[in-house]
Amino acid sequence: MDTMTLTSCTPECACCAHSAPAEATDELLRGLGIPGGGYVAGEWLQGPLTLEVTDPEDGSLVARVYEAQAADMDRAVGGVQRSLREDTWELWERREVLERASDLVRAESARLARIISSEGSKTITEATREVARTAETLKISAHSAALLEGETLPFEDTARGAGKFGYYRRVPLGVVAAITPFNDPMNLVAHKVGPGLLAGNAIVLKPAAVTPLSALALHDILLRAGMPAQRMAVLASGREAGSALVGDPRIAAVSFTGGPSTGDTIARIAGARKLLMELGGNNAVLVCEDGDVESAAEGIVDGAFGVAGQNCLSVQRVFVHASHYERLVSLVAAGAERLVVGSKRDASTDVGPLIAERESRRVEEWVEEAIAGGARAVAGRRREGAFYWPTVLVDVPSDARVSREEVFGPVVLIEPFTEVDAALEAMDDTEYGLQAGVFTASLRTAMHAVDRLHMGSVLVNDTSDFRIDAMPFGGSKRSGVGREGVAEAVRELSEPKNVILNRAF
Repeated sequence: MDTMTLTSCTPECACCAHSAPAEATDELLRGLGIPGGGYVAGEWLQGPLTLEVTDPEDGSLVARVYEAQAADMDRAVGGVQRSLREDTWELWERREVLERASDLVRAESARLARIISSEGSKTITEATREVARTAETLKISAHSAALLEGETLPFEDTARGAGKFGYYRRVPLGVVAAITPFNDPMNLVAHKVGPGLLAGNAIVLKPAAVTPLSALALHDILLRAGMPAQRMAVLASGREAGSALVGDPRIAAVSFTGGPSTGDTIARIAGARKLLMELGGNNAVLVCEDGDVESAAEGIVDGAFGVAGQNCLSVQRVFVHASHYERLVSLVAAGAERLVVGSKRDASTDVGPLIAERESRRVEEWVEEAIAGGARAVAGRRREGAFYWPTVLVDVPSDARVSREEVFGPVVLIEPFTEVDAALEAMDDTEYGLQAGVFTASLRTAMHAVDRLHMGSVLVNDTSDFRIDAMPFGGSKRSGVGREGVAEAVRELSEPKNVILNRAF
């Protein structure tokens, strides 16, 4: 879902509008085990803490943090840049810090899961899974040190190389601006800072202003694991400060996860420098005549409605062979109706709130527009506050926003097809190209779909909603620039430096 600003949240989310006196703020942060409301130039910021972080479930105050201005970003970039010049931090030390941080994340899983769930949309069960993935991402980052070793250069393969010997090694880019979204507020931070730190960079992290606490908690863990005090800064902010960060000439690279319009804004401001972007998806699943309908239905329910649909890999569109259409619609609708919508704090809850009531109203508006255009809801179509019930739509007009854009909510569309190639063309008829799923018993059909679909990943006999943190991750078309996933990010956030020796000297 696009942010339309540099806040890494949706345009409807009033994430930067909260402002209140900071009484008792220190106690709120201390209760979460977080030392301060921001971190700049080796120091935790204790005030003024005016940016409210609220629980989207009931609007209750979780904590207040520091809201950065452009001058704060200038100070943050200067501080981490000094660390690059002054702090000797060898690769083996970086590896060990990330290993210790991974262990600390696992040891403090219960506390971290409460933070993730309290400030965001995830149920406590989903938040616990995210903590485990965060630990894994940091561990994989630590184990990727060999990617920085480089190779010798083939001077002997050309007459022009006579008398020369050399090699290249991978070196840090410099200062990286990392901008993260609300939907995975800790693991997506780890996906930027783990590889970025391992590669030797300094980082200014701007988490989503609605979910900054997870980032601050992870930053504290990295400090306790031994990261140099000034190597990283963490600041929540609004548009002006975010623009100042990505436009700072000292920034060597911008790593951003969000929507394509915000990506365009960042590209215009940043200019000609390294950009690494994951920009969302409108993911489709194909269920062929020989596909396993029951397995497909189970995967679609899980992939469309997990985290209340606020996941770049969520299943949004389903194309099913006409012979299975009624059966699949019935199974997915029944699965949606069985899901428990309720409090994130209850371990029995399957679907919690969206990140803000304004977001649930937006999803409701998109669904109602589709209904007015001829679509039918066979499950869901209910909203209460920030909650929107898992919704299954059929007969959706192809030009409806819920079909063309990334809905980023618990809504899935199902339509029948008779010809595989026509269905593949419809799946690909979107500006996004993140991931797709194909259910079939035919290897020929599966590989035809793999070749035909312009996507970052095609999953066979699975939905779009799957990744491991070690795989190259990103999309084609408007879904991204470059690839994340730990190994790819280590390469993206480093660069080769040649060393050439003239042996005749």
